[in-house]
Amino acid sequence: MTTYTADEMMAVAAARRLRNGTVCFVGIGLPSQAANLARATHAPDCVLIYESGTIGAKPDRLPLSIGDGELAETADAVVSVPEIFSYWLQGGRIDVGFLGAAQIDRHGNLNSTVIGDYERPKVRLPGAGGAPEIAAWCRETFVMLRHSARAFVQRLDFRTTDGAGVTCVITDLGVLEPDAEDGELVLTELHPDATAEEAREATGWELRVAAEVRTGSPPTVGELQALRALRPANQDTVRV
Repeated sequence: MTTYTADEMMAVAAARRLRNGTVCFVGIGLPSQAANLARATHAPDCVLIYESGTIGAKPDRLPLSIGDGELAETADAVVSVPEIFSYWLQGGRIDVGFLGAAQIDRHGNLNSTVIGDYERPKVRLPGAGGAPEIAAWCRETFVMLRHSARAFVQRLDFRTTDGAGVTCVITDLGVLEPDAEDGELVLTELHPDATAEEAREATGWELRVAAEVRTGSPPTVGELQALRALRPANQDTVRV
């Protein structure tokens, strides 16, 4: 039996949602894993755009940061950050944007600013960055976030990014999608061995579950090989 980590399952689930030719606004970490896995498998013509200004990057290894030299070396073009946001993002030229956050609520609103009171926070986070623009201007927004009651909260400590543009939330338990009528997130897919009850217990509000919940397929051997081949040589694979 092939073993894989929760992060690998998340990356595979996100990659499978990317179509060939999709233009992606990619961040470091799981979003970069997902986008590069799609490019290495079923969607070789995905166009990866990183915030640093690289368009059409084709790294052989996952970049360590948006400033990783391999992104520029393998890109079709390198432009300024203002051009990325004004011409590409706000111009409606990006299909899918990836976001993460510290907190998310039932309508997909995100907090990446503070935990606790804004004036006297328990934790001060990196802040908005380009997240509000990504959620507003990309045709689809994928959120990748570990599923826990600390992250999936009834009320955000601070609203950094509006959730109206969020089209799916991919977690280590499954996938949530907004209801077409009221926009509330609904559990529509479970990863192998995960249960709806686990997802409910890990959610700070009364999580709605679709009448027919899909069960995602585990990563294939080919997907895991392609994903692990992208990792930096000094990064060990931890299996569960």
